[in-house]
Formats: sequence, C-alpha cells, structure tokens
Amino acid sequence: MKPNELLGLLECIGPLSLSAEFCKKCGAYDNSGLLVDCGEEITGVLFSLDLSENSLNEAKRRGYNAIVTHHPAIYGGVDRISTADKHTSLVAECLRWGISVISMHLNFDAAPEGIDYRMMLGLGGEAADTMIKLGGGAYGRVYDIKKAALGEYVANIKKTFSTQRVIVYGEENRQIRRVASFCGAGCDDEAIEFAVSGGADAFVSSDFKHHQITSLIARGISVIALTHYAAENYGFYGIYQKFIEGLNVPSAYFADAALM
Repeated sequence: MKPNELLGLLECIGPLSLSAEFCKKCGAYDNSGLLVDCGEEITGVLFSLDLSENSLNEAKRRGYNAIVTHHPAIYGGVDRISTADKHTSLVAECLRWGISVISMHLNFDAAPEGIDYRMMLGLGGEAADTMIKLGGGAYGRVYDIKKAALGEYVANIKKTFSTQRVIVYGEENRQIRRVASFCGAGCDDEAIEFAVSGGADAFVSSDFKHHQITSLIARGISVIALTHYAAENYGFYGIYQKFIEGLNVPSAYFADAALM
C-alpha cells in the first residue's frame, strides 16, 4: 500500500470534501490530505494527534514510514522547508527518513462518526441537534445526558477523557441535564447562541476566551474547559480503533500524556 492508497482508505471515514465544505461555509482555513508523500510502500502507520518530535521518534523507533495526524503537519505561510526552521524542521526530518504524513483535520472533526460526534458520546450523549450540517456530517452539538450534578459530571469526564486538566465554571451541585459540545477551539458567538437556544446547562469545549466564559455564565450555562489535546485525542483514538480493523499493515497509536 502506498501513501495515496492509505489516504483513500482514510477518506472513507472523513472525505476531504468535508473540509472544503466546512471552510467554504464558515470562512475557515484548513490544510488536510497527503502533506508529505515519500511514495514508498508503507511499512507501518502511527496515528498521533500532532506531528511532534515525540511522535516522529516513535515512528522511527517502530520502523514505520507513515504518520496520520489530526492537526495539519503543514499549516499556512510555509515557503521553504529546512531542518533549521522550527516551523518546518519536523517535516524536513520526515522527508529525510522517508516518512509520509497524512493530516485529517476539519474533515475528521465533522465526519459522521468523527471527532465531534465521538466527543458527544464520551460526554454521555446519544443523539443531538447539530449547529453546522455538512454533507452527511456535522459540527457542534447539543443533547440530553443522564442528569448529574456538575461536580459528578466533571469527575466522569476526567475519567473518560483520561485527563485531570479540566477547568470548571459553575456550582458543583448544579444539576446538568443538557450539554452543548464542540471539539477543539469551538466556542464563538454563534456557538454560544446555539447552546442558549438549545437549552444547554453546560458548554464543553477548549481554548475559551475570557469574554466567552463571562457570556456563558451570565446566561446561566456552566463552562467545562478541557485541554484541546484531551478533547480531540479521545475521538481521534476512537477513529483509529475502528480504522485498524481492516488495515493490513502494522499500526500503533501515540498519545502525549504531557498534553492531556
């Protein structure tokens, strides 16, 4: 199997057309797809949320020559690749070692069983109203959960998402029945209005700005802030588990505990 064939299999989960549609509809930017193509037969595939020094070293240690990331390995404004440039040194190292890199970003966020969908499952939801509908997929959800006190609910989130780095704004004993969630840095004015109109008791996402937190609290919605890494690693790992069921080359998953 060559890198372009691996990309074809990954697109069965989240086609690149979803990313293009997301960008067109929301005025976003993305760079998903086969970003480093060394063209060789694949010896093994490492899944990692990011292309990092640690994930690259893990691929080299295992003798794998393909890495699949969620966040784009090349993202805007790159006009040269050099081992001396901190922005491109990892890409240069991949080329040096013959390691191809595929990044599946917004298309995996919004896929029918993608990262945003799997985040909902981890947070206790089953079916949701969705904010942005995209060619069979969606991004941004509000849904019912089994009623729980905020403190108890957060404790379950920490366990499910394998993290202790959760910031909470709200009364510990407040009952939570309905949740709005957005994987990654998903909070903006539109998302807040969606959560309010959907009757959410709690809003779960990452990378909040101060005025967004104050706006949600003023509207009576508790805020649960996960690390960006923990919020998306959960769903990306779920995709990996499903994907490797039919994969005929060695594979492994790398998670950076320091970022959880």
